[in-house]
Amino acid sequence: MNEPVSKARNRLLDAGIVVLGIVMLVLVWSLVHRVGSPRPDPRRVFNPNGLLGDIIQVEVRNGCGVSGLAARMTEYLRSYGFDVVEHGDYASFDVEKTRIIDRIGNLDAAKQIALALGIPDAEIEEEVREDYFLDASVIIGRDYLSVMPFVDNDDGSAGASTEEE
Repeated sequence: MNEPVSKARNRLLDAGIVVLGIVMLVLVWSLVHRVGSPRPDPRRVFNPNGLLGDIIQVEVRNGCGVSGLAARMTEYLRSYGFDVVEHGDYASFDVEKTRIIDRIGNLDAAKQIALALGIPDAEIEEEVREDYFLDASVIIGRDYLSVMPFVDNDDGSAGASTEEE
């Protein structure tokens, strides 16, 4: 009579080992992916005469109207070492795609921000503004769920926090 119970127990243990093996594979893949992926460098590549600071300065603007996005992206970029000098709403809330605007003609700085956010270089525009004292602007669009830091959070959710701008 103990034989059916022990067979069921063995199958349960086998299933547990398989599940643990899958979890281990996912953790190893995650570690390799994180270590092997390129990291952005928040320092300026081009800084003639040292007139500018060493850290890339950026502003973040919410162009889709979802509350809290600019604040959350600000925290994310700061965690990578970028100097986010300002965040808030964009002039309108009808921006479809998240983009980066190069403000000083330093494409390398904009590319580092794009790397940190997982945005393709095709979404970088140049609009030099001498009255802006920053390197680039990030305009968050309606596609924000495909942009870091809004992609697959650790708790399995995606989207914005409830913080106000």
